[in-house]
Amino acid sequence: MEARAVVRNIRISPQKARLVADLVRGKDVESAINTLRFMPKKAAHIIRKVVESALANASQNEAIDIDTLYIKKITVDGGPMLKRIRPRAMGRATRILKRTSHITVVLDEQ
Repeated sequence: MEARAVVRNIRISPQKARLVADLVRGKDVESAINTLRFMPKKAAHIIRKVVESALANASQNEAIDIDTLYIKKITVDGGPMLKRIRPRAMGRATRILKRTSHITVVLDEQ
């Protein structure tokens, strides 16, 4: 049985969030949460909350044993970008792209 949680439009670049997601992919849930709790990155706090949400979703199903769950799949996809303008020399302007992410976590039993 699988349990999943999705968070959308989080204001962090997908590239930065994928660095943290790659560290916990395939780990069991308890060790992944402990790893994320002590990691000094913004993405670690966000991903930990998504993993805990997926764990709470799994606890609602009686057929799933929570102690045997592991992170089967974790994906970080790009979301919509906020487009901003920065003034530059000689009357020009450059675009700043403030990126957002969609994070999906799927838990499964071993």
